[in-house]
Amino acid sequence: MIKTILVAATGNDGDAATFAAALAIARPFAAHLEMLHVRLDPVAIAVAMTTDAGGGALAAGLIEQLEADSKEREQKAHEIFTRFCGDAGLAVTSAPTPASRTAPSAQWHVETGEEPRWMATYGVAADLIIAPRATGDDGVARATLEAVLLESGRPIMIPAAAAMPAKFERIAIAWKPTPQAARAVVAAMPFLAQAREVVVITVEEAAEGHDDADRLVGNLAWHGLAASALPLTPGPEGAAATLLASAGARADLLVIGGYGHSRLREWVFGGFTERVLADAPLPVLIAH
Repeated sequence: MIKTILVAATGNDGDAATFAAALAIARPFAAHLEMLHVRLDPVAIAVAMTTDAGGGALAAGLIEQLEADSKEREQKAHEIFTRFCGDAGLAVTSAPTPASRTAPSAQWHVETGEEPRWMATYGVAADLIIAPRATGDDGVARATLEAVLLESGRPIMIPAAAAMPAKFERIAIAWKPTPQAARAVVAAMPFLAQAREVVVITVEEAAEGHDDADRLVGNLAWHGLAASALPLTPGPEGAAATLLASAGARADLLVIGGYGHSRLREWVFGGFTERVLADAPLPVLIAH
């Protein structure tokens, strides 16, 4: 059961769409939305800027300007939150109430420092984390997605560009017999239990991967889920493109494990996972 959902409140124009996606997921579970805004630390940023510039004294008024910018962004984030809750009829509360047991609710949090670290810290205590899709030129969003995936131990929902559906009727599972994929399936169980159709997709050059999918289908049957296996071979554009084309045509949610090929912190994601996260035409539920 999903009862708490962590959402980043950045103060950017995309917040309203992210909040709406989170609320669509929260409604069937009467879940509580934890909206977290992370204020930038003006002193830390000023020191970093001065260091990058070759040292020297802090420019006069730099910290004051950064502080003003930080306050303005926090105010905008809170205004978006307040307006969204009002429009959606969300109760703002810090503890469960009789009403919140049957309807979604929301809460506002503010911390100061680095967004990736605070999102991972809060994420450890959440049932699900909503993270906007990180593009190649958005370093903060990419770092945040990496941090919550690797450090929170919690599943992450990454919305698509289109509005989040009220319910995931058809779910595709990108399956490999790995711990990451297994944890992703477990994390997706609240959604799988409500789905009308579940398809387990494998994209393998060799046929032996087909048995792995059949075993998962058998396991899901014991949970009362009527799943089917869909073995595919990679097309000319690669395994990720083959998976996305199939999932996009058959499902409105893709469940996948997050893979990497190095223990170094800079690895971010494996190439396959990164391609899926960047190009998926449907929401993605990912776990590591």
